[in-house]
Amino acid sequence: MGAVPNKKVTRARRGRRLTSYKLKPLHPALCQRCRTAKLPHAACPQCGYYRGRQVVGVEA
Repeated sequence: MGAVPNKKVTRARRGRRLTSYKLKPLHPALCQRCRTAKLPHAACPQCGYYRGRQVVGVEA
């Protein structure tokens, strides 16, 4: 048989434990070429450039 709690966990104690399960905010980086917001370590969705070279073809 598994472990059984001796007392009920209150809402406050449960809430304090679950506060670390929240999503972290994204910190967008600026594209060096077109200065639009993009995710870090990813190609720019507007111009398709990553680290100074075009890696994704963008349709106009």
